[in-house]
Amino acid sequence: MQYNKERILSRLMEMIQIDSVSYKEGPMTDYLQKYFEDRGYEVYRDQAGKAVGGDHSGNLLIHIPGTMEGESICLNAHQDTVEPGIGIVPVLEDGKLKSSGDTILAADDKSGIAIMLELLEVLKETGTPHRDMYYLFTICEESGMYGAKKFDYSKIPTKNIFSLDGAGNLGFILKSGAGKDVLTITFHGKSAHGGIEPEKGINAINAAALAISKVKFGRIDPETTSNIGRIEGGAATNIVTDKVTFTCEVRSHSQAQIEAQVQKIMDACQEAAAEFGATVDIDVDHFCPPHKPDLDGFLTKATVRALELEGITPEYHISNGSGDSNIFSGHGFDCSGISTGMFNVHTTGEYLDLAVFEQAFNVTWRIVTEPLD
Repeated sequence: MQYNKERILSRLMEMIQIDSVSYKEGPMTDYLQKYFEDRGYEVYRDQAGKAVGGDHSGNLLIHIPGTMEGESICLNAHQDTVEPGIGIVPVLEDGKLKSSGDTILAADDKSGIAIMLELLEVLKETGTPHRDMYYLFTICEESGMYGAKKFDYSKIPTKNIFSLDGAGNLGFILKSGAGKDVLTITFHGKSAHGGIEPEKGINAINAAALAISKVKFGRIDPETTSNIGRIEGGAATNIVTDKVTFTCEVRSHSQAQIEAQVQKIMDACQEAAAEFGATVDIDVDHFCPPHKPDLDGFLTKATVRALELEGITPEYHISNGSGDSNIFSGHGFDCSGISTGMFNVHTTGEYLDLAVFEQAFNVTWRIVTEPLD
């Protein structure tokens, strides 16, 4: 299906110039709400922005009533961008949309939003029958999927969520996405003069070091990794350190493995604290669950079929990254998604390949308009 290239590029460049870094997506939320209300759609807007410490932004949900039988679907893209994302100036050059070089482009994920809006325009213009659809625009995806974590999923009656938030060329089919727990661990000892009476102190660094030495970090097994990201504490060489904190994470495609590795870390910390006479506080953030698409389900089959009809060979992969789909999956949805043609995301060298972007539109069009079931 041919989209209106001039219209979609104009809208994409317009949205790119709306500043919407995480926690400050309000202007983008306002823009999208007006877009749909101007076209007669009822818009559900929550207060997720304020709930996560941001501005007046919110997750948006719009129901697009279907005109054909078959499985319903929710299309998803996120409103926020990473830094540097203020004052973006998009530049079109040799079939690629880039930033002027001192900011990101924000194709992540305004390219996904642009596809969704253009899809609606073409459906209206052509009268093409389509599935019952929901459009979900989340906030704070980049900062930790906090918008998706705050959303009320009882408002989405479909079981299928299709995210337009992938990078690179098309063809990537996700077999499994890793879940993650993040631990913040603080050891409390007792300060004393390190040169005069160290025996009166309890060195929290020693306790933390012992705990770390008791646990394997790095590659745990083919599905599981663990990493220490930061350690801090202490003041001077002549003071026995009374407090030290370190953070670490555990990622796995198996929730059982996440829980097992987290327990090993917690046990090692308790043992080390007891050995030195220290105490330890452990905070576990269940950051996101693993994401396991149903490879025999409607959504993956429809995605594979649409890719093949566009002449693209599907390739199945696993990912140790995470995104809103992990949160959706944790709420019982079956999730799939594709690239929108963005490359070098989260850098000032980010660009959108418009040829791949058009392919992404065509694949999405097939999924929502062509019968499979």
